[in-house]
Amino acid sequence: MTRRLGSGSLVIATHNAGKLKEIGALLEPYGVKCLSAGSLGLPEPAEIGTTFAQNALIKARAAAEASGLVALADDSGLSVAALDGRPGVYTADWAERQWFEGEPGRDWYMAMGKVEGMLQQQGADVDRSCAFHCVLALAWPDGEYAIYEGSVAGTLAWPPRGTMGFGYDPVFVPIGRDVTMAELDPAEKHAISHRADAFAKLVAEQFG
Repeated sequence: MTRRLGSGSLVIATHNAGKLKEIGALLEPYGVKCLSAGSLGLPEPAEIGTTFAQNALIKARAAAEASGLVALADDSGLSVAALDGRPGVYTADWAERQWFEGEPGRDWYMAMGKVEGMLQQQGADVDRSCAFHCVLALAWPDGEYAIYEGSVAGTLAWPPRGTMGFGYDPVFVPIGRDVTMAELDPAEKHAISHRADAFAKLVAEQFG
């Protein structure tokens, strides 16, 4: 039986405000107070893993060791069938501006454009199927950890639509829907997302 989290403070190993808000909303019903690694001034470790699980665990362990608190890290990304699963673990890297593209930071519209450009190079009949993947790593300061994986399948749309999501949400249309993740009401997105799938497994084991 995996060690149980219980209520109390939990460090979310992210500097992404959107991700912190989404994770906080998912854990709020269980009496968990979420603090971000950014608000605690924790450094971001180098994500040198080649899988979502490896990178999630790197981030969770670093935050747990630095804060002395239980930490939760999410590593998630988009895999596109026609691009052999890319961008995958490099999903966020595709949004990083190069020196000639302006001030440092992430430009998600640029990243979505890269994916679309590569698809269009393959012709009008290209396979536009894709999936969002999420791996959650829960780490305790003493080294114990647990891993939870989730996913949601979809197709890629263009141009981007919607303002309620982040990352690649404006081009991701979940299977069975005709709107993008960024057009869905946040509560509806939380119910079907890859992160929600992973969280359902975490909740079942930790709070069930």
